[in-house]
Amino acid sequence: MMERSSSRRDVASSYDDDLPHSEISDGKRSKDAGNEMDSIERIFESKEVPPWQRQLTVRAFVVSFILGIMFTFIVMKLNLTTGIIPSLNVSAGLLGFFFVKTWTKFLNKSGMLRQPFTRQENTVIQTCVVATSGIAFSGGFGSYLFGMSEVVAKQSSENNYEENTKNPSLTWLIGFLFVVSFLGLFSVVPLRKIMIVDFKLIYPSGTATAHLINSFHTPQGAKLAKRQVRTLGKFFTFSFLWGLFQWFFTAGDGCGFSSFPSLGLEAYEHKFYFDFSATYVGVGMICPYLINVSLLVGAVISWGLMWPLINLREGDWYPKGLGSSSLHGIQGYRVFIGIAMILGDGLYNFFKVLGHTCFGLYRQVRHRKSQSQLPVSHNSSPEIPQISYDDQRRTHLFLKDQIPMWIAIIGYLVIAAVSIVVLPHIFHQLKWYHITVIYALAPTLAFCNAYGCGLTDWSLASTYGKLAIFIVGAWAGGENGGVLAGLAACGVMMNIVSTASDLMQDFKTGYMTLASPRSMFVSQVIGTAMGCVISPCVFWLFYQAFNDLGQPGSEYPAPYALIYRNMAVLGVEGFAALPRHCLALCYGFFGLAIVINGMRDAVGKEKAKFIPIPMAMAIPFYIGGYFAIDMCVGSLILFVWSKVNKAKAAAFGPAVASGLICGDGIWTLPSSILALAGVKPPICMKFLSRGDNVRVDQILKSS
Repeated sequence: MMERSSSRRDVASSYDDDLPHSEISDGKRSKDAGNEMDSIERIFESKEVPPWQRQLTVRAFVVSFILGIMFTFIVMKLNLTTGIIPSLNVSAGLLGFFFVKTWTKFLNKSGMLRQPFTRQENTVIQTCVVATSGIAFSGGFGSYLFGMSEVVAKQSSENNYEENTKNPSLTWLIGFLFVVSFLGLFSVVPLRKIMIVDFKLIYPSGTATAHLINSFHTPQGAKLAKRQVRTLGKFFTFSFLWGLFQWFFTAGDGCGFSSFPSLGLEAYEHKFYFDFSATYVGVGMICPYLINVSLLVGAVISWGLMWPLINLREGDWYPKGLGSSSLHGIQGYRVFIGIAMILGDGLYNFFKVLGHTCFGLYRQVRHRKSQSQLPVSHNSSPEIPQISYDDQRRTHLFLKDQIPMWIAIIGYLVIAAVSIVVLPHIFHQLKWYHITVIYALAPTLAFCNAYGCGLTDWSLASTYGKLAIFIVGAWAGGENGGVLAGLAACGVMMNIVSTASDLMQDFKTGYMTLASPRSMFVSQVIGTAMGCVISPCVFWLFYQAFNDLGQPGSEYPAPYALIYRNMAVLGVEGFAALPRHCLALCYGFFGLAIVINGMRDAVGKEKAKFIPIPMAMAIPFYIGGYFAIDMCVGSLILFVWSKVNKAKAAAFGPAVASGLICGDGIWTLPSSILALAGVKPPICMKFLSRGDNVRVDQILKSS
């Protein structure tokens, strides 16, 4: 599943051209990651760094709340369509800067400005927005939570025991998220000095975000940011109006531009067409070229070759007349072969990142073996490395505002105790001892994920979640609701390890912008709390507005809800229900994913750019290739633009892409309201073959 963790890459989420295998510096920061121009902090030397309380302003959280709702709609739409969610950091940073800058400019002219807008406040907004919208991903609305519903269970292959289904309800969704979403924050707080100051981990996404925010607050950067916001606004308006225009032509199933057979009717039947989605054109402009090409390669292999060939075996490999949505027929091959590739890629990268983590820890411990005390609390001696003025200033301020160890320990224990009591009341299939074991292992896994993310920018949250599905599901057993127990355990594990790595990324951003760790932590907590309310409400709007939510072929098929549920079914019931030869094909594609990843690592970074990524290849196996074509169009636009004017494409490409994504994403709000109000589009635009058209004309004439 191409999930993401907002700005952070997830092994089954968003991807880069390669794992950026960052070297751990032995007492020195990597030159590429650590140096911003000659000295960023000398540029800001004359500006006072406000205390942590003044970094947490009312206006920052008002802007964060507005942007959090906006980005939650965008992430939710992406979650429920394909699950491919790009980094929205640039959008959040730009819009946060624009809103507060406009606010302070107005107050300044009226003589009412009390506090100027600082990069520390900008970092607080960025952190809060990403934490809020991140719940839309880690909350599992397009995967494990929705996979519990009857809608998805009816598409699955298991006997639908009543014990294994739980339909969404706003009350339990909010309660579940509040219980599980905060634990990861407390699990890694004591280790922030080890990760950021002592080990000097790069955290590429956090570092890139800090560079972005720092650049906004220089005179040259502020001018460029205004132009970027103007560009984003233009394409936001275009994308929103384009969504409105398309709506008028969607009066029935298979109507509108999204069903335009742009490559011919035969190609359309095999899911190859351009569906005029501004969202996925924008996503294609943000995602690396290799991701988009990998998606297209996967679509060609599956829908262009494999499924037509397997369809010819109907009546031999699987019974005739099952229909295209039965998991005992062609749909079973689509879903389970895709799952096999996802698991192969995920496990390969799990052990790979784990190896990097262990080796990195070994090097760090060996380098510091003379230091007997672990610097995890306020008792540790903050030895400031004499590297550069920037590092001295940043380290001093980062260690100035401590988060006491006792807060982290008590917070973790209290939340864990509440979870152990509350979760079995939400999911009675998930027992207290299941949760206790997860919470006993969680700090170690959260540390490993946060450390690995610092080295490679690669979060393994969904991989840990999938492991929880198999382990807890098999432990509980099918008769005792093992499918639902596994899905619930996946949610608990994913939320812990995901928020832990997210917080450490935010600490890195705060370190490089001189934002206090306390303000970062408070902002993350407030953003997470906002997300625990906003995300379920947004999902509930989708759930009530679109009656076919989660159905194959619908506007919002939620493909990974079915994939996650079937992983749970496999963990509980084994492979008996699979169609003929499906298991052999699954083994083959599982191995193929491992081999391709091994080849990518063996040939080196430059040559690996020409080898597709298995995880990305697996996504179209179930969904089809239409969104891959949209994304390749986005890549083509950016490629041509870069050839014409590389500097301008680099500066404004992300703003154009963000505008396209945001406008189309926000259009889902009015379209949902129209659907709830019973307002139907006036026109159905459909495309027929010549023969079908003649028959339709004859029927109309005879009537």
